[in-house]
Amino acid sequence: MGTDDGQPDERPVHTVWLDEFELAVHPVTNRDYRAFTAATGHRAPAFASDPRFAGDDQPVVAVSWSDAVAYCAWLRAITGLPCRLPTEAEREKAALGGIAGRRYPWGDDAGPHAAGPLAAPPVVGRDQPNALGLHNMGDLVHEWCSDWYDAAYYCSSPSENPTGPRDGARRSSRGGSWRHRVCVTRCSARSSLQPELLYSDYGFRIAVGRARNA
Repeated sequence: MGTDDGQPDERPVHTVWLDEFELAVHPVTNRDYRAFTAATGHRAPAFASDPRFAGDDQPVVAVSWSDAVAYCAWLRAITGLPCRLPTEAEREKAALGGIAGRRYPWGDDAGPHAAGPLAAPPVVGRDQPNALGLHNMGDLVHEWCSDWYDAAYYCSSPSENPTGPRDGARRSSRGGSWRHRVCVTRCSARSSLQPELLYSDYGFRIAVGRARNA
């Protein structure tokens, strides 16, 4: 996990062991999220009425970290599966696609994915999947993770199932952004945001696995 040629918060490179987990093939879509708000009365995303962000197969955006956690709880209740947000470590392992040290989910060159910014988030799942069959692991939207963010966490993180620090001011996220000048991120790149904020390039995807103490 991590890299020695990225930002300071990606260092040092270290070995992490994770329990088995599953990760959704692509981020949660507007269609998915509308089923949740219709069933629960939970608030709609901040830009739900903006046609640039309302397509059924676009990723849901402008949801807070707590909104994403609430969606996971609803999905857990109706499916009986341990649905939750992934940890940073899980998200990085999944992005790598089983190839340690890979720079991007599809290889070591950013290629055409880098061009940006775009006018709106594209629909999910139109990119070439990585070796694990996962889409949009380096582009599309920043995805909330369960962890609190700490720039120095890697210096003291545990080697088994790290879940981030006990508290903090920002929640971790992974993945690229349709509205950035460079739309993609490397597998090891870290980002974060205050959990209550609603941004048009922040969404999430579901992990399934043993509950974490995050």
